[in-house]
Amino acid sequence: MTNQRNQAPVQGRLITTGVIAFILLIVIVSFSNAIFLTIDAGERGVLFQRFGGGLDKENIYNPGFHVIAPWNEMYRYEVREKQLEEEMEVLSSNGLNIKVDVTVRVNPSYNKIGDLHEKFGKEYLNTLVRAETRSSVRKIIGRFTPEELYSTRRDEVQQLIQKDLEAVLDDNYVELRASLIRDIALPEKVQKAIEDKIEAEQLALKYEYILDQERKEAERKTIEAQAKADANKILNASLTEKILQDKGIEATLQLANSPNSKVIVVGGDGSQGLPLILGGN
Repeated sequence: MTNQRNQAPVQGRLITTGVIAFILLIVIVSFSNAIFLTIDAGERGVLFQRFGGGLDKENIYNPGFHVIAPWNEMYRYEVREKQLEEEMEVLSSNGLNIKVDVTVRVNPSYNKIGDLHEKFGKEYLNTLVRAETRSSVRKIIGRFTPEELYSTRRDEVQQLIQKDLEAVLDDNYVELRASLIRDIALPEKVQKAIEDKIEAEQLALKYEYILDQERKEAERKTIEAQAKADANKILNASLTEKILQDKGIEATLQLANSPNSKVIVVGGDGSQGLPLILGGN
């Protein structure tokens, strides 16, 4: 009887201990996902402490294994570069509707995830980036005419959008990697008029080039003719009567040595004293 009375309290304590252990096991299993978590590569985490001051913006959690209290919550943000594509209609400086297709590439500032979460939340691409992109595109394109957007100043427009949007997003904890204008579509009639104007300008430049080449060629010929005239003038001034007689004698001697038969009369016509050549085969 004594042994039975001693065993009863021991069994009771064992049962109580087993029940407590079982309850603790259930609690641990129930909260295991909240207590033990992994932040993947390309992610950062910000912790919300329910009983400890709220959102902890100062401590950003890097990729890896972390343990947190079950009543706290970890918000994980993907910090890889994301792409947003936006098609929209905007007004040019003269009030024409223009369709613009824009792409922006962004990522959150790694060390400002807490501030981004507090201000915009995980939907920051829509609540912040998309809204500011549309605003910047409208503001910048509204400064230009359709012709400038279509031809001469498209790169400038893209750079201005980049600069304006970059400043706004940087103030709101988002880094702008690139902004690209993929397409600008004008009304068909406006586009046709611009293309015709550009073609006419190209033809005018072509004709101007041809005329310029012809003017240069005319100038070259004028200079060449003037040079020949100056040369002849100098030559005529240097040809004295004596020189002409000597040249005539040289030519006569060369003809006399040729195989053709001829009659040479020395004295010529009596005016210049040059030999006179008669006949020949």
